[in-house]
Amino acid sequence: MATSPQRRIDVAGLVIAIVLLVLAGVVWWDMSKLQILSPYDLGPKVMPIIVSGGLTLLAIGNGISAFRGDLPVRDSLDWKPIILILGALACLIALIRFGGGFMIGTALLFAATSTAFGRRAFVTDFIIGAVIALIVYVLFAKLLTLSLPAGPLERLF
Repeated sequence: MATSPQRRIDVAGLVIAIVLLVLAGVVWWDMSKLQILSPYDLGPKVMPIIVSGGLTLLAIGNGISAFRGDLPVRDSLDWKPIILILGALACLIALIRFGGGFMIGTALLFAATSTAFGRRAFVTDFIIGAVIALIVYVLFAKLLTLSLPAGPLERLF
């Protein structure tokens, strides 16, 4: 009689399933606090219900796969891109907080993110990010009249 290989429960998959279920509960709870009523029963509560249901289905599917041991083997984690993106995000927050402005921080974040994804043209990516940040700033600040954090470049407009 052949023995079947022992299946191991994927603990990380179970944790992900639990986090998805908790997130679905938070979305549902937040939706239940809405006081907006719609005459046709299709108001702002519909989309959170759909999202919560989808998260619940994902949690159930992930939990079943974790118990069966059917989840794919995960690759090892490369910390360099994560640290690079989080560092650039921290720089963006610091630049906004200390008056560096939106455009410089956004250009830096764009260039660091592209570097984290393997592109090696930091100066070119910084310029591309600056152009995108300029377009976003002009659209938000001038067209929509919404204020974004001002720095030295934003004061030129």
